Amino acid sequence: MALEAGDRLDKESRMRALLAMVKIRLAEEEIQNLFMANLVRGTTHLAIGQEACSAGVALALCEGDSVTCTYRGHGHALALGMSLRALMAEMMGKESGACRGRGGSMHMTDKSIGLLGANAIVGAQLPIAMGAALTAQVKGTGAIAVTFFGDGAANIGLFHESLNMASVWKLPVLFICENNLYGEYSPIRETTPIDDIADRAGAYAMPGVIVDGQDVEAVQAATAAAAARARNGEGPALLELKTYRYGGHSRSDTGPYRKPGELAHWQERDPIDMLAARMYSDGELDQEEFLEIKDALAQEVFAAVEWAKAEPFPPPQSLADYVYASD
Repeated sequence: MALEAGDRLDKESRMRALLAMVKIRLAEEEIQNLFMANLVRGTTHLAIGQEACSAGVALALCEGDSVTCTYRGHGHALALGMSLRALMAEMMGKESGACRGRGGSMHMTDKSIGLLGANAIVGAQLPIAMGAALTAQVKGTGAIAVTFFGDGAANIGLFHESLNMASVWKLPVLFICENNLYGEYSPIRETTPIDDIADRAGAYAMPGVIVDGQDVEAVQAATAAAAARARNGEGPALLELKTYRYGGHSRSDTGPYRKPGELAHWQERDPIDMLAARMYSDGELDQEEFLEIKDALAQEVFAAVEWAKAEPFPPPQSLADYVYASD
């Protein structure tokens, strides 16, 4: 399955992608501030620099599709349509959060937008997506399932088991590897004997596609092509999005294990700047408009944070609520 050169989004879709990526960037920067101010409990994993992955995939999905992702999933939630208020309240453990304060940063979930959950256990989201894909196949809904995972998860048993079963059953599922070059603190070349995770698709008789994960239009085009194939009953695909996280693995990690100049090299291909530059060139946006967009979204993020700060925590007597399902 080849990605045709020159695939580009129309102006409206480009603007949607730009708005999504800027919102994600600003929200994640604020989440880091909240964590450092001790307003976010537990740990956090930011995906600053990887915004094109979540935004591009979301643009290619349809209502009824399902998504699972890693604990680095704030951007995926926002790209799929979660409100800033619901996200920020959940980050702070408030009752008005997306999961009523029970999930926090690492378990962001919202069935109404198709997000079946972020997962703290590496690779746990793959078989969950398999279940969603099997459901869609059996019911004939035409929906697909998408599962995001990192390069580290491509080395565990669940990855291979999931790809094998998906191919045998021709499940409508897309395996999307956000290869940011590091599994926690370990460079990929120290844990993985190949350069391209997509090469592993051949062992499971499915397409393996390498995509520039900094180019939101390339991500959208590759996802749309794979999704169309899956909806047509032709089975799964493995997409490897080559990307990079600007921050460390989590919390206060400054990334001292990275090579000098590595971060600066990737920042030269910032996904937001790349799309904005393309829109400047095509006369779809100017710098003043871009500044206005960023300012408006910054105010939206600030307002959501201030609202969430004032929201109540779940009452102690609700500790056992939502532990068991009921009719």
